[in-house]
Amino acid sequence: MLFGTAHAITAMQAVENVAEDPELRFEIDPAALFAALRAERAGGPNIVGYWHSHPGGDATPSATDAAMAAPDGRLWLIVAGEAATLWRAVEAGAVHGRFDAVEIVE
Repeated sequence: MLFGTAHAITAMQAVENVAEDPELRFEIDPAALFAALRAERAGGPNIVGYWHSHPGGDATPSATDAAMAAPDGRLWLIVAGEAATLWRAVEAGAVHGRFDAVEIVE
């Protein structure tokens, strides 16, 4: 998960991929997601998005990513090899109708 503000990712947390076939899909461990949501509601860090890797592909969102993403404005950081890209999940996005690219600024 990604934590931060509207303008910056300030922390990342690795969580288990509980997908049935983790080489092809990712699914955040629901217990970890619910714990992060409870912490956020209690004044903890804001969840601004999610991250995962495409070990055998590129850092562009897949059609599967798009099908799983809610158009909630959250960020999706995708890593593939040395590449990392950042996307915002939106209604009618430019990529697969779900994602718009976001510039990564260090």
